[in-house]
Amino acid sequence: MRKEIEITIGDDGVVQITTHGYKGPSCLDAVRPLEEALGEVIGREMTSEYYERETGQSTQRTRGR
Repeated sequence: MRKEIEITIGDDGVVQITTHGYKGPSCLDAVRPLEEALGEVIGREMTSEYYERETGQSTQRTRGR
């Protein structure tokens, strides 16, 4: 899936940023520069893609000695 960032500006001036195609927390990295440029974040909703793992991402577990 292609990665996209959708920006919607409401009549009240509130900006909504929605990501598509980003898996896991990489979406937060993608929108961070936009959030910093636009000002205070007043809310955040995670899509189902946020809870998916990126292809090739692995989890490693180790046992302490």
